[in-house]
Amino acid sequence: MEKMEAKKIGKCLTFRVGREEYGVEILKVREIVGLQEITAVPMTTSHIRGVINLRGKIIPVADLRHKFKLPPGSQSRETCIVIVTVEGPKGESLVGLLVDAVNEVFAMGETPLEPIPQLGNGKALDFVLGLARVRGRVVILLEADRVVAAEELDGLEEIREAAAPADGAREARKD
Repeated sequence: MEKMEAKKIGKCLTFRVGREEYGVEILKVREIVGLQEITAVPMTTSHIRGVINLRGKIIPVADLRHKFKLPPGSQSRETCIVIVTVEGPKGESLVGLLVDAVNEVFAMGETPLEPIPQLGNGKALDFVLGLARVRGRVVILLEADRVVAAEELDGLEEIREAAAPADGAREARKD
């Protein structure tokens, strides 16, 4: 596999999960929120920690430590949730990524992406775009649309709809 063109990515937000540094395209990032209560939802994929209520929107939260098969870590002041937009078969959705700390935003510029080495099952890493060298360190760039697959969110869509107040209920509260 050859080097991929970095111009297509532009700027990235980097964050730490365990000892490694990851990044997502900044255009996919909606906001960064501090750690808050996450409500567990039964029968979801094991790395979906649950959902949060962010200003009236129900947003699923994926635990990246669990997704990446890393040991559980202790939460700190830096632990936060990066809210990203993901594109699925039902359109665009918001998903929270539970990370240990947010690092920085950097411009890819002319930095080429190195392909990930062929290790084991290639499909296991289909959510990794490539590796970037940034100021002497390696950043693993993630494809936000694939970190949490659409089928993992299927059951959560009904929860989101049920939690949203109906228009009539909203009107009744205004009285």
